Amino acid sequence: MPSAELRYDELHRLGRPGAWRVFAGIPALVVLFFAGQVLLGVVVTVALAATGASSHEITERLSGDPATPSFLALVNLGWAAAIPFVLAVALLVHGLAPGYVASVVGRLRWRWLLVCLGLAVVALAITVAVSSVLPDQGAGTVELGGHLNPWTSATRDFLLVVLLLTPLQAAGEEFVFRGYLAQAFGGLAARYGARAGAAVAVVVPALLFALAHGLGQDLPIFFDRFAFGLVAGLLVILTGGLEAGIAMHVLNNFLAFGMALAYGDMTSALTPTGGTWWAIPVTLTQSVAYLLLAVCAARRLGVANRSGEAGGGAILEPRRGRV
Repeated sequence: MPSAELRYDELHRLGRPGAWRVFAGIPALVVLFFAGQVLLGVVVTVALAATGASSHEITERLSGDPATPSFLALVNLGWAAAIPFVLAVALLVHGLAPGYVASVVGRLRWRWLLVCLGLAVVALAITVAVSSVLPDQGAGTVELGGHLNPWTSATRDFLLVVLLLTPLQAAGEEFVFRGYLAQAFGGLAARYGARAGAAVAVVVPALLFALAHGLGQDLPIFFDRFAFGLVAGLLVILTGGLEAGIAMHVLNNFLAFGMALAYGDMTSALTPTGGTWWAIPVTLTQSVAYLLLAVCAARRLGVANRSGEAGGGAILEPRRGRV
């Protein structure tokens, strides 16, 4: 297959050959990720100590039980740091230009990302409407009919962290799971056929994404995250990049954290328990709605889903013959 016709999951073929590179790249990424967590933990600890916090206070703020703005900031920064780690592994191990982790055109398509954010808002509105007429879905969901939480300094700090750092956290997870891992596993499976490569590129990262949220999850919560990963993976293949998945991920987290700040608590939002199978219709509603909206918009706007496709560099310009 010529390089001009490569799907997103096949883009490692543009770099240096050798299946062994995947088995070197994945451990390298894991090591970099955890080393980054340690380094960031030290930096945040020093920053808190500089404010006069005692060692006991620092431990409580960063333990995650209960969740604090400092803990959420540390988690978000950890995933944000994964983005340069992914780009470094792609370049140094695979010889792939870092931009090809973002999309088949070799860069992040910002205008398409903005369109996807708008589509994600529409899908979430549909989801909230469906959720409101179903029984309690558990899994950290909140009762919208309850009383608003009081405005406190902690609420303010949480809100700042969510607005400033949560988009980076969501993007980091997408660069790892739907980015590097999709290309890595998809490239390995491509020897068994294009369909096998695409299927593995979607399913395996989705499974790892769900498992990465903890082995003690309730089955409905695990299924919810696995379904999210499947849809995000399909979007990468069908739209040729990470933008649609990032937009859906950012809006999901904004909604979950926003509702937790307004009506619930952040600890339950970060570590949901007590999921019920009533969450599945809600998940499917959002997934199908957003998938259809994004794919239809991508086709309408000529968004490339293969490298070298015409229109890939002129995203959102109307096709000829369209009014």
